[in-house]
Formats: sequence, structure tokens, C-alpha cells
Amino acid sequence: MPGNKITLLIVPIIAANGLLIPKTSSRAITGAGGTADLMEILAPVEFTAAQIKEMTEKVGGVIVWGGATNIAPADDKLIKIEYPLSIDPHCQLLASIMAKKGAVGAQKVVMDIPTGLGTKIPDVKSGRKLARDLISLGERLGMDIDCALTYGSSPVGRTVGPGLEVIEALKVLESMEGPNSLIEKSIALAGMLLEMGGVAAKGKGRELALETLKNGKALAKFKEIVEIQGGDSTVTSKDIKLGGFTAEVNAPANGYIIEFDNKRIVQIARLAGAPNDKGSGVVIHKKRGEMVEEGGPVITIYAEKEEKLAEALKSAREIPPIVVEGMLIEQVADVTEV
Repeated sequence: MPGNKITLLIVPIIAANGLLIPKTSSRAITGAGGTADLMEILAPVEFTAAQIKEMTEKVGGVIVWGGATNIAPADDKLIKIEYPLSIDPHCQLLASIMAKKGAVGAQKVVMDIPTGLGTKIPDVKSGRKLARDLISLGERLGMDIDCALTYGSSPVGRTVGPGLEVIEALKVLESMEGPNSLIEKSIALAGMLLEMGGVAAKGKGRELALETLKNGKALAKFKEIVEIQGGDSTVTSKDIKLGGFTAEVNAPANGYIIEFDNKRIVQIARLAGAPNDKGSGVVIHKKRGEMVEEGGPVITIYAEKEEKLAEALKSAREIPPIVVEGMLIEQVADVTEV
């Protein structure tokens, strides 16, 4: 699900307010960039459990790859099998999420459950079931868990793919420049954690999270996290390298976008080379409900290899990820039976 960049905002917001947040994240299984794939652009992400504990105690938080910690070895073996098959069954999803949270000793956890077409959780009813299962499992493991059901049919922000998503997150940290969906979701979830952690009064967490972003404390903390993980703390959004091959997919007609296929956007980004090619992915210029002009760009595809760009572009043109009102979807000729 293209929304992992919120971790790059949430972790420094929480750590900047004095709470400890050792965030272990995954690499992409079915997506175009897991949180670990993103963070790896800025700093190493492979550490032992002891190193994670030491770094978290020093700066308040880390963003690392859970698979390198050996804290849930059975889960790591299962993920290796799931990745090439692009599968993620419900029972394994529960075990995978909770094993790593329990292993790092998390006491307060906020779970983001994106729901809607094109996500792993197709509707609110399924989302509530997953939330109940996670909360119940948390109770048995001695964890206080809150779940947030969020709209996931459209990507958070306007980028899909590691390099593009890192640029988008860094711009928010640097200057609050970024899509409303990215800022809103990040401060809503960070706010829940700040309230659970007791540093914000009930109903005041979102406000504190937003202030931490605006006053530059989150950026300063993020630089500390990058540095302690062995990265360059002076890196800015302008330093991130993207694939040199690009192509636009343009609107076929004037009108409003009435359908936006999140899953297709992810498929196109993967065909372009994400997550393994860090500079590959998709920039979304227009989302559902937004107006387009015929010939105007709807998405731009980035790739590191020319042949992958050609493959992604071919796929985007054959099965468009968007539908514009009044657009001809398919022409069926009259076939007379013999």
C-alpha cells in the first residue's frame, strides 16, 4: 500500500516529544516500496535487536528493517516465500505484525488499517474485524493497541516508489510542502500515539503533532535518527536521485477522474522497477474527483532502465489506472454468430 512514507514523519514527531519509538518495518511484499525500502535510501536499516535498543535510547527512535533483527525469524522465512508469490494471508498478516511488535517490547501501538478498493482490506467491515483481532491479540501479549481505519483506495500523497516517496516525506519535514493527505494522515496517527503515551491530553494529540512538524523539531529529530543509523544527516529532498527515464500517461478526454485504481498504480510502479530500483516509481498528478484536460498528464512514470519504462508504459496504456467521465473504455464490434 503506497503510504509507508508516513512512518518517516510519525517516528520523528513521536521521538521529538520524548517518547521511545523503535520502529521495525518491512520491505515490500506486494507493494512498490516498504518503509525499510524507503529508509534504506537515507541510512542503513539492518541492525541487531541490541543495536536497535541502544540507538533508540540515545535518540528516541529508529526506522529499521525488521528482517535483519532476527527478532521474528519464522516470520522472515515466510515473507521470503510470500514475496515472489505476491500473497499475504490474513492469519499470517496478524502474526507478522504482532510478532515484531511484541519482540521489540512495544507497549503502546497504533495500527493504521487502510481500507477500500485495491487495499488488502476491501471494506470497513473487514477492517473492523482485523482491528478486533489485533486488539484481542495485543491484550494477550500485554500490549495496548489502538486501530485507525483509514481511506486507502487512493495513495497517501502523490508518489509511489522509494525515491519519490522519500522526496515527498522530506519536503514535508523541511518546509511543510506536500499533499494534504500525507500531512493529515501522519499527524492523525502521531496524535493518537502522543495521547496514548501521555504527552498530549485527550483530543490534543493532532495539534501537538502538527506543531512538531511546523516548528522544525521533527526534522531535527529525523536528522538525528538518520545519523545514528549511519546515514548522512545533511541530506535534503534535492539530493535524492531518481531514474533517468520518464514517460507521461495523459488524459484521454476532458472531464473529472471518476475512478482511480490504486492497485494498478502499484503494478505500474513495480513494472518500472520499484522497489528494487530505488529511483523508479510513479508520480500522480491527478486523483479521483480532480479535473483533467485532454492530453494533460495524469501520471509520470520514472524508471532506471529504459526497457522497464517501456514495459510499465505499455501496461498503463493497455489497462489505464484511471477512468475519466465520458471516456470510451472499450469498443465492442457487432459479432454475427455463424
